Amino acid sequence: MTFTAPLPACCPELQHHWPLPTPLKGVVLISGHFDPAQLTPDDWARSGITPPPSIQRSVAKRQAEFLAGRLCAREALHRLDGRLYVPAIGDDRAPVWPAGLCGSITHSTGWAAAIVAQSGTWRGLGLDAETLLPEERALRLAGEILTADELQRLHALSGDQAALGVTLTFSVKEALFKALYPIVGKRFYFEDAQVLSWSADGQVELQLLCDLSPEWHHGKRLQGQFALHDEHLLSLVAVAG
Repeated sequence: MTFTAPLPACCPELQHHWPLPTPLKGVVLISGHFDPAQLTPDDWARSGITPPPSIQRSVAKRQAEFLAGRLCAREALHRLDGRLYVPAIGDDRAPVWPAGLCGSITHSTGWAAAIVAQSGTWRGLGLDAETLLPEERALRLAGEILTADELQRLHALSGDQAALGVTLTFSVKEALFKALYPIVGKRFYFEDAQVLSWSADGQVELQLLCDLSPEWHHGKRLQGQFALHDEHLLSLVAVAG
């Protein structure tokens, strides 16, 4: 059942779908387009969402992406178990999910999404959306995002595939952080993980290059998935319960 609170003009429609290659049992994904130019001061009250002070002070773009992301999260939670809940911002800037649930919120240019599940089934969910980098910019940023081994593998690619590889590496590492940070409670960075391989069917394998906990240690491997959707690259890392 879809929650029927009015949606603002800046985010007029939400979609329940699965744009990634491999469906996950018990996981709900909601997305929606948003337009900061359509945001009005009344949209918060109309949507039944109260912006935190940091968002109230921010520019229209940040306000619209926050509102769209929370609208997606509320709808995803409602579809999951019927509750009406809007995740607050925690002290660490991450969304605060209800006890017994895990989730993730992401936004890119004009598009937001949220994913949720019961934490007994999935311990961590990391979802990230990025605008696909143009080749020239991707190659400029590669040295800041990729490890030495990743850079070496990048040299075997050219053109659009190289740009996709850099964008994917950035995105899936963001997704990895979102999935693991709630579990380990430690921050880690681009150099602390690497992409070992990725395939045209949307599968990707990652490896940790640091020790985060006895379970999540240097050399630990994880699987992720990705897809190109609505001019965005969408990445997901899910940790089973």
